[in-house]
Parts: sequence; C-alpha cells; structure tokens
Amino acid sequence: MHQPLYQVKAEFFRMLGHPVRIRVLELLQGGPLPVRDLPADLRIEPSSLSQQLAVLKRSGIVVSTRERGTVLYALAGADVSELLKSARRILTVLLTDREAVLEQLRRAEQDSELATASADNELAAGEEPLGAG
Repeated sequence: MHQPLYQVKAEFFRMLGHPVRIRVLELLQGGPLPVRDLPADLRIEPSSLSQQLAVLKRSGIVVSTRERGTVLYALAGADVSELLKSARRILTVLLTDREAVLEQLRRAEQDSELATASADNELAAGEEPLGAG
C-alpha cells in the first residue's frame, strides 16, 4: 500500500529534525568531507555521529564513497543545498518579524515603567496621578 505524499514529506522533515544531521548537511555543502573531519566541528562521540550519518545515508540525502581507506560523505545532490538555503531565507523572515514584535514589547515595557515612575513621583510630591479623579 502506498503512503500519501504528505506522510512521506512528514517523514522526510522528521529525518531532518535533528541538530547534528542539519549541521552535517551544512558542513557538506562545501563539498565531500572525510568522516574523520566531521566530529571536531560537531563535538559529539564518533558512535553518535556514525548513527546520524547512517540515518542521512539511508534516507538518500547523503552518499558515501571510499578513497584510499577513507570514507568520504557528500550531499546526494544540489537540491539539499537549496533546501538549506530556503530554510535560512524562511528563518530570516520569521526571526526578523519576531525581532520587530520583541522590539515593540520592549518599548511598551519601557513606556509602562516610565508611566509607573511618573505616577510614583506625582504621589510622592502629593499630586494626584494623571487619570485619577
């Protein structure tokens, strides 16, 4: 029985849903790398890296070759690199929007603090705060 396309896509994105796998894909954008060169940047145990590489290889998103006793990993195609670039563009927009909202919240908090301080000062001076009465 065939799976619906949306389920296949969901499984694909679940496969990408691990920080080490994403970092490996980012590193491989620069070209094939020997497996021994990956752990230094990833700061994980070789056995964990091996498991993550196996997931990427089984999914077909990376390929491995052997050269003079060294295993090299590479992206299976340019589409993987394009997917990562698209993700960066999407995140840039999302995070920019969030930064704008965060800045509005900060300004509102500052305005609130200024209003509270002003009301406190008026009370200390024996005046009625603005809006009272």
